[in-house]
Amino acid sequence: MGYNWETCTKETREFVYHLLKRTEEIVAENLVGFYIHGSLALGGFNPKSSDIDILVVTTTPLSIERKKLLAKMFLKCSNHPFPVEVSFLNEAQLKDWEYPTPFDFHFSEYWRSSYEEETVLLNEMPKNDADLAAHIMITNYCGICIWGKPINKVFPTVPKADYISSILTDYKDCLKDIEINPVYCTLNLIRVYWYLKEDKISSKEEAGKWGLRHLPQEFNWTIQQVIAAYASTEQNPLIQSTHLLLIRDYLKREVEELLGGTNWK
Repeated sequence: MGYNWETCTKETREFVYHLLKRTEEIVAENLVGFYIHGSLALGGFNPKSSDIDILVVTTTPLSIERKKLLAKMFLKCSNHPFPVEVSFLNEAQLKDWEYPTPFDFHFSEYWRSSYEEETVLLNEMPKNDADLAAHIMITNYCGICIWGKPINKVFPTVPKADYISSILTDYKDCLKDIEINPVYCTLNLIRVYWYLKEDKISSKEEAGKWGLRHLPQEFNWTIQQVIAAYASTEQNPLIQSTHLLLIRDYLKREVEELLGGTNWK
C-alpha cells in the first residue's frame, strides 16, 4: 500500500520541508508557492523507489546565478534519502497557457551527470517540457500546497487534449521499453488506458489494482508480479517477455481504438 502526504513517514515530511527551506533561501522573496504532485499526492508513494515530485512557482524568471545555486542544492539533496524531480516556473509562464509548457529550471536524477560534469549549460537547457501538462493536471487534481498561494490561484486549467498528448509521450516510450523496465511501463500503460477509458487520473499502484479487476484474467498473474515488484525494491523482476508483450499489444489496441485510430499529436 503506497503512502500519500497525510500518511507518509516523518522522514519523508522532514525531507520535503528541508527542500522547501533550502529553496526559500535561494529564491527568497520571489517564491510564490511550493507544491507536491506525483505519487506522494496521488497516494502511491513507495519510500523505497518513488521520486518526490515538486513544482515551484516564482514571481519572476530565475537568474543564472540562482539556477546554479539550485543545481548545487538539488545535487546535494536528491537521493538523500529520496530522489527529487522538480520544475520551476514563473507566473508569466503560467498566465497564458502554452503547450509544450515553458519553464525556468528543472532537476531530476536523469540530469545529474550533466550537472555534475557541467556538460550542459543552464542557459542552453530546453525551454519547454511536454511533461508539465501532466504534472500541472495532477497538481490541479490532487496536488499539495506545502507553502504559498492556493493551487487554484496559481495554476491554469490544462486542456484535455494537451494532457492526453503529454501522457501519450511517455506511453509511447513504454511501448518500446516494457521489456527493459517492466514495472514502470506496465503500470503506466494501464493508467493511460484507464484515463482514456474513464477520465480517471490515478497512481501507478491504483492502475495496477484496476487492471486486475478490468483487464482479461489471462494477464492477472503478470500484473500481480508487477504490483508486488512496485511495492518492493525489485523494479526489474524476471517476467517472461512474451507475457509482457501480450499485455502491451492488448493495451495498444485498446488505446488506439479509444483514440479513434489516430496518431494523436
